[in-house]
Amino acid sequence: MTTIALCQIPVSPDPSTNLKRAKEALSRAEEADLAIFPEATLTRYGRRITGLAEPLDGPFVAGLAEAAREHGTAVIAGVFEAGPGQLHDRVHNTAVAIDAQGSIKAAYRKIHLFDSFGAKESDLVARGAEPTVVELAGLRIGLITCYDVRFPELARALVDQGAELFAVIAAWGSGPLKEDHWVTLVRARALENTMWTAAVGQAPNPAESSDGYGVGRSMLVDPLGVVRADLGTAPGVQVVRVDQEWTATARATLPCLEHRVL
Repeated sequence: MTTIALCQIPVSPDPSTNLKRAKEALSRAEEADLAIFPEATLTRYGRRITGLAEPLDGPFVAGLAEAAREHGTAVIAGVFEAGPGQLHDRVHNTAVAIDAQGSIKAAYRKIHLFDSFGAKESDLVARGAEPTVVELAGLRIGLITCYDVRFPELARALVDQGAELFAVIAAWGSGPLKEDHWVTLVRARALENTMWTAAVGQAPNPAESSDGYGVGRSMLVDPLGVVRADLGTAPGVQVVRVDQEWTATARATLPCLEHRVL
């Protein structure tokens, strides 16, 4: 049994404000083995991200690592990482995984960029290339960032790498049917892979932004697609439990991974 804190925080343009909010959320989740924060926890989306991006040994990730060590809680959070060499005008949209001792265990750079619904993430973000599974808090966790959740082949690649849980982090934009898309896609990735799925989005934050980002709806979904927790739209931290014995039971009932042909 692993305890996970779904940390649905609002995200400000100011990294120092966001680090403070992340630390406050961690202090409310001390009983958790793992705390999951949204995509872009470093700063809100916008052209400012190229100037605010940091290396993984920069002050924001260092602050998260210090807090993880202080509370004995592993952390997954979204940051913007400066791109190397010829990518200096773009950044990586990175999910960083930090263990309970404050060590960086993995950094997944978002593969599928959100060039949809009138947005063009690829103008600012360089595409990643490697599906990533990290061992954290006693689980093998497959990392998925926002738009990635629309691509079932990525989730299946993570299954093939031995993932036992999907961690989906997002700054899911609001708009017609978008909230329905989020709920449907998260449940689908859980059900089709008989996989516990912890999905965490930004809380809406109209006081600090009018761009519509953040529908909330952070969820824990079980291997049969049942929503075990749903935080709604308000900021909040909820500690949930992932039972690997239930995964085995679900897969005995629905052995679809064994029945794969292609």
